[in-house]
Amino acid sequence: MQTSAEQEGTVLHADLDSFFASVEIRDDPSLRGRPVAVGGGVVMAASYEARAHGVKGAMGLRQALRLCPDLLVVPPRPHAYSEASRAVFAVFADTTPLVEGVSIDEAFLEVGGLRRIRGAPSQIATTLREQVRERVGLPISVGVARTKYLAKVASAMAKPDGLLVVPLDDERRFLLSLPVQALWGVGPRTTEKLHAARVRTIADVARMQPGELATLVGSGAAGHLHALASGHDPRPVRARPSRRSMGAQHALGRDERTPEGVEIVLLGLVDRVARRLRTAGRTAATVTLRVRFGDFTSSTASHTLPRPTAHTQVLLDATLQLLRGRHGEIARRGVTLVGFQASGLDDQGEQLLLPLTSATDPGLDTALDAVRDRFGARAVRRGVQLGRGERAHMPTLPDDGDEA
Repeated sequence: MQTSAEQEGTVLHADLDSFFASVEIRDDPSLRGRPVAVGGGVVMAASYEARAHGVKGAMGLRQALRLCPDLLVVPPRPHAYSEASRAVFAVFADTTPLVEGVSIDEAFLEVGGLRRIRGAPSQIATTLREQVRERVGLPISVGVARTKYLAKVASAMAKPDGLLVVPLDDERRFLLSLPVQALWGVGPRTTEKLHAARVRTIADVARMQPGELATLVGSGAAGHLHALASGHDPRPVRARPSRRSMGAQHALGRDERTPEGVEIVLLGLVDRVARRLRTAGRTAATVTLRVRFGDFTSSTASHTLPRPTAHTQVLLDATLQLLRGRHGEIARRGVTLVGFQASGLDDQGEQLLLPLTSATDPGLDTALDAVRDRFGARAVRRGVQLGRGERAHMPTLPDDGDEA
């Protein structure tokens, strides 16, 4: 749907498609295009191929197999989903500081203040979807609208792997045409009650008096539902609390990587995280390296710095030492993911190391940041990155202990 920037709302609802199943398919390409269910005795998530046979979440596995005899059942891997969620929320954080996580696989984003530097909300949403696909390897659907409610409805209608914008001048028609069960808070029981009273669309709810609606759903729910049906949803997008760590990771796929090639990827990760630390006015006391090998096992190592810092080269040197201790394993076992995290964050100013060298000079970092702010993240790159085909854009992990 083509719209002008002035005709677009500024709330995005981003929702990963069949999250658990998508992570499994990403990590095992042989599952692509096949009906997949994640779970044990109960289906936790189903791919869209499985859903086409009637398989859905919370369904018993026996019933799912009766509906789809070819169903491939994969045991859940909670750590993999948490890791993927953090990487996706990193893309959200790189998009806007106003991110409100709803669950492990969805969030609201407010992008109203970004028009001058990022373009229309629909352009920002398009870039966000591209970045999630590029950095994390997962499909995501996004709705763009004036309110959180309409944005959430739009993202649901955009699935799978789509984008839907609700223009301001079309939102009433869009809203009133929806079935009554699209209202937040209307579940199966309430739907039955409303249908029994011949209330089938949101337009039917909007035409009712609150008192009349209260006789069907109760006074508390009536006010809420009538407000939504009338287009009223004043709830703002509330930003997440200050993070306790920042990090980045990059999925490398199944292609063979040399230890030196992994170092180049790690350089891009550290460079991006260090810049975010400086932008936030924070320093890090500890660096952590995470490597996932070709057999899907992982190795994590950390190092505490002599002084908290946000200097790129200091963080990079410490992390490269951790990586080089794993060169042998990488060459022998292969690598599918590399991640970097800076933790022990502090809001206090940084003590400069003396004597200052070109590698640790904060002026160099500041100058590079200024160039990238003005001309884009790819405006300045290190010589070793050129011609290597490595992506410059890497995601930043949300806080340790965050819901996502």
